[in-house]
Amino acid sequence: VPGGFSKNEEVRIELPGKLGQIAKKMKMLGMGTQVDQLETSMNQAAEAAVPQAQALLVDAVKKMSVTDAKAILGGGKDSATQYLSSTSREQIRAKFLPIVKKSTDQVGLAQKYNAFAGKAAALGALDSKSANLEGYVTEQALNGLFEMIAKQEESIRANPAAAATGLAKKVFGAL
Repeated sequence: VPGGFSKNEEVRIELPGKLGQIAKKMKMLGMGTQVDQLETSMNQAAEAAVPQAQALLVDAVKKMSVTDAKAILGGGKDSATQYLSSTSREQIRAKFLPIVKKSTDQVGLAQKYNAFAGKAAALGALDSKSANLEGYVTEQALNGLFEMIAKQEESIRANPAAAATGLAKKVFGAL
């Protein structure tokens, strides 16, 4: 969904760590055009990737065992989200990464970011996980996806009658 990341404060992807602090200062000084372009492309890449998760999440639900369902019912407020993350996160990452790479490559700033971030990581100003733009955006997209799933799960658990599907009503209504 266009703006699904960039317009949502909870999941918007910004530059990581000290790079993010520097970016904020650059914006305040009127030098944020490239930062804005990069952050926009990062969020658009995540937005392009997220639809690929649906089939994998549906597959994870279809493969759920009775034991898994009981654990979710008796589990915490985000136990369904944790189940989905543990059973599908790696497959979703594998789907997201090429989409994110294609999107960030189109902008042309990815190579500059990776070179700059690699130096920052070598100096200890940035953790190594954030030194590769594609990997960083993919991870942030995954985190955002599962954060939104957790919010939906919380809402369903709080009011199972309002859940959109009969299956969700059955599962969460038993609580």
